[in-house]
Amino acid sequence: MLINSMYPKSFASDNHAGVHPAILEAIAAANHGDAPAYGDDSWTAAFDDKIKEVFGAEAEGFAVLNGAGANMVGLALMLGRYDAIICPDSAHIATHEAGAAERLLGVKLMTVQTEHGKLRPGDIEARLGGVGNPHESQPTVVSISQATELGTCYSPDEIAALAEAAHAAGLRLHVDGARLANAAAFFGCDLKTITTDAGVDVFSFGGTKNGALAAEAVVVLDSSLTGAVPFLRRQSLQLASKMRFISAQLSALLTDDLWRRNATHANQMATRLADGIVDLPSLSLTQPVESNAVFAALPPAVAETLRRRYQFHYWDESAGIVRWMTAFDTTPGHVDDFLDDIRKAATM
Repeated sequence: MLINSMYPKSFASDNHAGVHPAILEAIAAANHGDAPAYGDDSWTAAFDDKIKEVFGAEAEGFAVLNGAGANMVGLALMLGRYDAIICPDSAHIATHEAGAAERLLGVKLMTVQTEHGKLRPGDIEARLGGVGNPHESQPTVVSISQATELGTCYSPDEIAALAEAAHAAGLRLHVDGARLANAAAFFGCDLKTITTDAGVDVFSFGGTKNGALAAEAVVVLDSSLTGAVPFLRRQSLQLASKMRFISAQLSALLTDDLWRRNATHANQMATRLADGIVDLPSLSLTQPVESNAVFAALPPAVAETLRRRYQFHYWDESAGIVRWMTAFDTTPGHVDDFLDDIRKAATM
């Protein structure tokens, strides 16, 4: 699909949204005069301080360019040549990163079938049978997405239980936090509660899906790992020369709870959309709506009618399941117009 002006508001991805005005202001404010490259600037220093303020004194943040890169850098910190990652079969690293973990890190993914995309402590224990066996890859890291690829969210207690199970087995816990803000907004907690306080070792903090232009961060909570990050970030092509523009965005998101306001609004718009279709007999929700994603099963004719006007993706075309995403700039009017068209298509 080309030319956005042909379509109303996109429901395909929060990546389709523009940049929040406050983020643009932060970029513009950083765009004055010269500054040292590669993070030796005052904006990155301010971002470093903000990470410690939000996630705790032990946290170290490293700005990167995109989410897949954040995952590769964060995971590489914890993996050796013959190691493996335990993760849900729906995990982004397993389904939407073109085999980056296998190709770039050279590790095996031990995927687990899950309900609602959420790994359980028992899933970790079930994958430990080959520990110590030289014929098998060795599980070293547990990786989950927050929110999950199915839009569900791990509670602080669920994260803590996974961390406990991983640590008891000598493994570390990694969180792909592309939509970490949406999960924290859903539970009404701060970001530290579902990361630092829950026992996470390394996570990414997503900005791009929450109003930033191109800004993500790797956050390391295990101090024994931080020394390798600068080298891995450079080697992974994730070290930005003009880092001040990335750091400024991340600091803006972490200031005055902008991350929460953006994520809360996106979540509310998804709930509004889900509530608007519950009475339609030909449509059904396939996942709990806990973040800014709505997964629905609908007849092919309804989906195709809607796709002539709206952008959204099939999640499982054979089952008629689509994914509708909302963003910080989705308005009630956008949702209500979409609902009107869904009702028309469903009753044709």
